[in-house]
Amino acid sequence: MTTHHNQRFDRRLNRSTLALILAGGRGSRLRQLTLWRAKPAVPFGGKFRIIDFPLSNCLNSGIRMIGVLTQYKAHSLIQHIQNGWSFLRGEFKEFVELLPAQQRIQDSWYLGTADAVYQNLDIIRTHKPDYVLILAGDHVYKMDYGPMIAQHANSDADMTVGCIDVPFDDAKGFGVLSVDTEGRVTGFDEKPDEPQSIPGKPGRVLASMGIYVFNTDFLYEQLIKDADSTYSTHDFGKDIIPALIEKYRVHSYSFQNSPHGQVAYWRDVGTIDSFWQANLELIGVLPELNLYDDDWPIWTYQEQLPPAKFIFDDDDRRGMALDSMVSGGCLISGATVRHSLLFSNVRVNSHAILQDVVILPNVKIGRHCRITRAVIDKGCDLPEGTVIGEDPESDAERFYVSPGGVVLVTPEMLGQEIHHVR
Repeated sequence: MTTHHNQRFDRRLNRSTLALILAGGRGSRLRQLTLWRAKPAVPFGGKFRIIDFPLSNCLNSGIRMIGVLTQYKAHSLIQHIQNGWSFLRGEFKEFVELLPAQQRIQDSWYLGTADAVYQNLDIIRTHKPDYVLILAGDHVYKMDYGPMIAQHANSDADMTVGCIDVPFDDAKGFGVLSVDTEGRVTGFDEKPDEPQSIPGKPGRVLASMGIYVFNTDFLYEQLIKDADSTYSTHDFGKDIIPALIEKYRVHSYSFQNSPHGQVAYWRDVGTIDSFWQANLELIGVLPELNLYDDDWPIWTYQEQLPPAKFIFDDDDRRGMALDSMVSGGCLISGATVRHSLLFSNVRVNSHAILQDVVILPNVKIGRHCRITRAVIDKGCDLPEGTVIGEDPESDAERFYVSPGGVVLVTPEMLGQEIHHVR
């Protein structure tokens, strides 16, 4: 149990830490969901966006100096942060600062994760942090960063890598660490074909979460060295970490429990199947990701909307939602919604039937539609009688069908060129 003295120590460390959230990636595995938005701006969980999770973790951990590095189609992400995250007071060294790719140092956009930080070294220096916490902006999880920063400081590490054990079959999508008995990193393989199992845990591997703590001066030194290398791809996983392991103290931090002792939850919702599944997991009676946690709230920007409304109670026309989550502004008009998640401002018209569907904001579902196992993107207007999820071949001719059989529908696929902020 953390002592009162250690809690004060953790808070002091956190206040002297600058968090940099890497939010410039496209997330191409999410297919057309990222056609008009970066992956961190993708809506998640009924009313949030993915970026809200690392931002909320920072705020709840007592880290109030935050930079968000943007690049790919960042307008909706920037707008969301300006609307929802502008309440911190700069005069108290509290801020969420937007750091778009702007060729500050060289005539190129961000070339990799390390280069993105390198190109903002002058801005980092103005804040004079003792530690720099680097985070991916495209993962969904709840984590108190304080213990990781404290372990980093207490172990005299130069760099600490946050990690989580995952099944062997999932390892090909991550950087995989090998560690000694003291937690020091002895090997690192980026997305290996044959990953090394954790000793004593066959079938499990130690995967990097894309979360790093650096001593600030050490980070400067390594980024400058990497920038001068003509052989580097300027990426933390591919270049920085492997180069540091032999010469410097690189430690691991195992993310085992989320705040308040719950089982660790961390998802890379990087595919349509994983995105669909992670959203529908929230509907469960006791979901692993508890959005009703008053002690670790997820903050966001949301419009002021009326409550969800369910209308008509006739035998053949009853507005109802069963085993579902329905957000503000939704109108279920004589339709049936089962085991589905509806974001804000969704209208489902009479006699429509929805089953296992994730519907993003501002969608209209026409009368007599039948939708099963699908993700419906923001702004779609499904015509009356549309059937999705019953005939894979027919669906594939019009929409994207994932390897797991989930159908993704976007306005463009419906011939609805809306071209607005997504």
